[in-house]
Amino acid sequence: MSFVAGAGAANVDLLYENMPKLPDVGEEVYTDRFSMQLGGGLPATLINLGRLGVPARIATELGTDLFSAFARAAFAAAGVEPLNLYNGDRIPVNITSAVLLANDRSFISYGKGEMETSAAAQEAFYRMATGAKLCLMTPGDFLDVYRTLKKEGTTLVLDMGWDDDLSFAAYGELLDLADYYMPNRKEALKLTGCSTPEAAAQALTAHFRRVIVKVDKDGCIGVDEDGPFFCKSVDRFRHADSTGAGDAFLAGFCYGLFHEYPFRDCIRFGNITGGKAVTKVGALSAYVTEPELLALKAAVYG
Repeated sequence: MSFVAGAGAANVDLLYENMPKLPDVGEEVYTDRFSMQLGGGLPATLINLGRLGVPARIATELGTDLFSAFARAAFAAAGVEPLNLYNGDRIPVNITSAVLLANDRSFISYGKGEMETSAAAQEAFYRMATGAKLCLMTPGDFLDVYRTLKKEGTTLVLDMGWDDDLSFAAYGELLDLADYYMPNRKEALKLTGCSTPEAAAQALTAHFRRVIVKVDKDGCIGVDEDGPFFCKSVDRFRHADSTGAGDAFLAGFCYGLFHEYPFRDCIRFGNITGGKAVTKVGALSAYVTEPELLALKAAVYG
């Protein structure tokens, strides 16, 4: 059991930075700062893990278009093995054009969001993920695969985004399967109905042996066998863009799990990788290598 697996749609971001304003209808506005990057989500987490030297595999949808080729190259550069579940003739990746102003941003996106999960896709994902030490979970129709993997000894880690319907009623099956779940402050309050993140963390102990609640730039609230604790963020990182911070945090946390570090150290690793990610624009622009991660952990946390 020597790799991390997951299934998720690839996202490509077209970033128009330093825009003076949004164009009006019929108007063209230029900027001198543009980049194309792989966007956030589960693929970003697996790429960050690959950059940290953790073997990673992803089941995703890739076509013959230039955006899919870009995603393939990004996976290859990080040593992430992709399994393609798509055999159509359209562009299967999600594409977002992000117009970044000085104090705001706007987005135009193409795609369908999540992947289609046919019986054949589920079987292919299961074969790829069999023997994984960790599997990253996302909402969708892979529940049966997650159940089987858990029975076989794979640790399941869930990190889903905001949903107006976020509740145990809507996501109970997914949450019950997860060994670890790491909501942010807003998600934890919505899910538990509590008024403070501390109370939400305590409420989540009814469902998880070890609890994490991310409290934005401040750090993380955790609960383990010794009770609640707080793990502060890394002060030396300066914020530029929050895109991909949660994905990077998850990568650092899973690095710790993969190498069987204590739970609190896993959170510390997550704070470092998540904190580094916000220092540049884009989900995958700023990251740490494994030696840098270990050095920062020793310098910041001891």
